[in-house]
Amino acid sequence: MTLFFRNFFLGVSLAAPLGPAGVAVIQNGLRDGFRAAFLTGIGVTLADTAYMSLVFLGLAPFLDLAGVRIGVWSLGSLALVYFGIRSLQRAIGHSRADTGEVQPMVARHPLLMGFVVNASNPLAIVWWLGVFGGLLLGTDPNLSTLHALITSGAILLGILCWHASMALLTHWGGRLIGPGVGRWVSLIAGVLLIAFGLTFAVSAIQAGSALWIPR
Repeated sequence: MTLFFRNFFLGVSLAAPLGPAGVAVIQNGLRDGFRAAFLTGIGVTLADTAYMSLVFLGLAPFLDLAGVRIGVWSLGSLALVYFGIRSLQRAIGHSRADTGEVQPMVARHPLLMGFVVNASNPLAIVWWLGVFGGLLLGTDPNLSTLHALITSGAILLGILCWHASMALLTHWGGRLIGPGVGRWVSLIAGVLLIAFGLTFAVSAIQAGSALWIPR
């Protein structure tokens, strides 16, 4: 039981810092309510589950390759900048939803949006390959499969519970604040997502320069 709660709070501590996934959950909660925010949180947790599965399957070294990291950083940058621009469009009242245009599937489905935002987040990859991989390797070498599953399940449950609590808070907050505040939230969320995306773009450029430019 101690092992479960220790890793549960480890999952909470992973999800608590404000990053691209947290911004997406808060933004969807304030704009579309609890269901959209909770589905976004589920999508985020599914992306974490996918990375955790790669660690279990022994594919972590593949994700640690320079070329793969550059690709992830590049795709992450594009995805986050895209979501940030859409958020800014909503803030100024010129989103595709307002003009009647068909929105891309990712923008219309919060669960898929949460998955894409977190799956394209290099920080998530670093955590699962570094911290989680080290957590498993640093334990008893005779670690049982059941022990590993309890550790992983507790972390994922902590992540999901944090996002569920944020979904509730933003849902109640969205009912109290006016449309003007909601517009400012979309504006700030858009700026944050674009900033995260540009940060990942710089990382991709630096990694590419180190890989291709001879010293």
